[in-house]
Amino acid sequence: MMIDRGVEMIELQEEAFGQKTALHPVLIWDETSAALIDTGMPGSWERIKAAMADCGVAPEKLAAVILTHQDFDHVGSIEEIRRELGDRVKVYAHPLDRPYIEGDLPLTKTTPEIMEKTLAALPEEPRKKALALFANPPKTKVDAALTDGQLLPFGGGLQVIHTPGHTEGHVSLYLPQSKILLAVDAMMIIGGKLHGPVPQTSLDLAEARRSVAKFLDYDIETVVCYHGGLLEWEPMEQIRRIAAEADRAGKE
Repeated sequence: MMIDRGVEMIELQEEAFGQKTALHPVLIWDETSAALIDTGMPGSWERIKAAMADCGVAPEKLAAVILTHQDFDHVGSIEEIRRELGDRVKVYAHPLDRPYIEGDLPLTKTTPEIMEKTLAALPEEPRKKALALFANPPKTKVDAALTDGQLLPFGGGLQVIHTPGHTEGHVSLYLPQSKILLAVDAMMIIGGKLHGPVPQTSLDLAEARRSVAKFLDYDIETVVCYHGGLLEWEPMEQIRRIAAEADRAGKE
C-alpha cells in the first residue's frame, strides 16, 4: 500500500504456530536509492522483491536495511537479502540489539528453551523443523549503529526514535516530510484502534510504556505498526490516550 510518495507499506501474510498474521515492513525510496525497514520472516525476500517491483524499485537499488530490533519476524530474511545483494546493502541497528542480530547472543525471546514450551502442542516433525530454525536464527553483520534522534538520509530525512521496552534496542522511525510514524512494535493496531505495548512480548513493560510518550513530541498524521498496519484516524489523540494510560499504570 502506497502511503505517500516514495513510502510503501508492504503486507506479508504469514502463518506461524497455527495462527495467521500479517507483518508490515516499509520501503522508502527516491530516484537514487531505497531503504527497507525490517525483513519479515525467513522466506519473505521474494515477496518483498515482488512488492518492490510493483513500486518500480529494482532490488539493486536497495542501499540499506534498517533492522528495528532483534526479533525473529524482523530479521528473518536478512540473510537472503545479503546473499543476493551482498555488502552493497548497509545494515543499520541499535547497538543494544546488535550482538543478537550478529549472532553473538541468542535472540532473547525465541531461544530453543523458550520455543520448546511454545511449540509443545505441534506435531513432532513440524516442531522439530521449527526448533531447528530457532536454534540457528538468521544473523548478519551490522554496518552502522542507530542513535536516538539521528537523521538518516532516506525519504527526505528519516528520524530515529529509540523506544526501548519491547527490546532494549527497539527503535521507531519518523518521516518529518510526510508526518508518518513507523511505530514498529512500540504499539499495535487492533480493529482500527491503536493499542500500547503488549505485556507478553515486552522485555520491560514499564519502559515500553514510557517509550510511547516520546511520540507526543512529534507531529504525526499517519502511524504504521508492524502488527496492524496503517492508522490515519486521529493518531495524536490515540497516542495521548495510550500515554495517559501508561502513566496511570506506572503510578499504580
